[in-house]
Amino acid sequence: MEFLMKICLLFLCSFISYFVNMFFQKRNQHCYMLGYECFKAADDRKLDTDACVRVVMRNKKLGLDQYRFLLKTIVSSGLGEETYGPRNVIDGREEFPSENDAHAEMDEIMFSTLDSLFEKTGVSPSEIDILVVDVSLFSPAPSLTSRIINRYKMRHNIKSFSLSGMGCSASMLAIDLVQQLFKTYKNQFAIVVSTESIARHWYCGKEKSMMLSNCLFRNGGSSILLTNKRDLRDRCLLKLKCAVRTNIGYDDEAYGCCIQVEDPQGYQGFLLTKNLTKAAAKAFTGNLKLLLPKILPVWELLRYAISTLGKKSTKGQNLSFNLNLKSGVDHFCLHPGGRAVIDGLGKSLGLSEYDLEPTRMALYRFGNTSAGGLWYVLSYMEAKKRLKKGDKIFMVSLGAGFMCNNCVWEVMKDGLDDTRVWEDCIDEYPRKNLVNPFTEKYSWINDECLNFVRLD
Repeated sequence: MEFLMKICLLFLCSFISYFVNMFFQKRNQHCYMLGYECFKAADDRKLDTDACVRVVMRNKKLGLDQYRFLLKTIVSSGLGEETYGPRNVIDGREEFPSENDAHAEMDEIMFSTLDSLFEKTGVSPSEIDILVVDVSLFSPAPSLTSRIINRYKMRHNIKSFSLSGMGCSASMLAIDLVQQLFKTYKNQFAIVVSTESIARHWYCGKEKSMMLSNCLFRNGGSSILLTNKRDLRDRCLLKLKCAVRTNIGYDDEAYGCCIQVEDPQGYQGFLLTKNLTKAAAKAFTGNLKLLLPKILPVWELLRYAISTLGKKSTKGQNLSFNLNLKSGVDHFCLHPGGRAVIDGLGKSLGLSEYDLEPTRMALYRFGNTSAGGLWYVLSYMEAKKRLKKGDKIFMVSLGAGFMCNNCVWEVMKDGLDDTRVWEDCIDEYPRKNLVNPFTEKYSWINDECLNFVRLD
């Protein structure tokens, strides 16, 4: 009997020790955001209506059919007249970009956002333990992480990662990478830099499916400072609640729907096919199946399960039950990939125009800035003083691969009102009229009589 008591006591101690260790391990695995900064170019880099027309007209390979396609695409893109283009495109050198053009573009975005981030947070570059840079289309040697380490003279033992080819969802992937590293390394500071190289990848051919990227993608990027130091949690803006990554690259259609290729004339560009919508829906659905049980209350999941069973068992009735995402989420930070992307996500999630406003305004003001786009949306929410302590923010990102990487943040304190890149214009938003001036100025391009003349 005494031996049995000792065995039971041993098991009980082991059981308690296990759960105590699990509790403290989880307690020390938080991922906090101390700050973030977005890039804003100079005013002479704005691609307004006239600037866009000058860029289009320089491409002598285009005909009337391509002009009409571009007009339709630009008008329906959701972009305004104040987005920013690369310097070499503004200067008319888009067909023959140099290595220096690409480096200058990256340096301006990375260093300006990092300078501001270090200044505002008071964290020194020498204190950074982890550095992650995600740029899909530019992977030089030495790497961009090495370029940052050299610029700021960071420590020799810094853990650095350069991510390429991840597309518009790369920033969420980088955040998740840092979160995983935080589980192993304690009391760390981490920097994530998310941007895209546009200067060397402006498409100069005439294939319609490859011209879309010129109409949507613009210069932008962000730098984010993260930590797992619990003693700094009172200074933090957000806390990462959960992150889920989905990659359906095993599907041939999904893999090829958003891919960098050369056209028949040898011009390199980004091909966007009609399968993009289908791939996005498949990846997004798969991601939500894993993410929603982590963020929605049990009673909402139970209600959905019961309603689904009732729907399947009921014949001859058209019943429609959806999950109420707002039972676990307060704000929706969607990838500003284009008006069609925003409309599709909004419809599938059952969101109101108020919910979609930050994403629409970020797209209108800054365009699709690829991996850095989500942070412009978040900045709009903060500038509009929408965020309150305890609020949950659902970030949705989609990108080449095809991937869907989503996460949920919790707001850590009240009074978040930094206007950042919206400082000079936030009072002008939301814009009621998002009609692009191209509609009025260049609608004549659709005149049927032009089918019988040659445009010079």
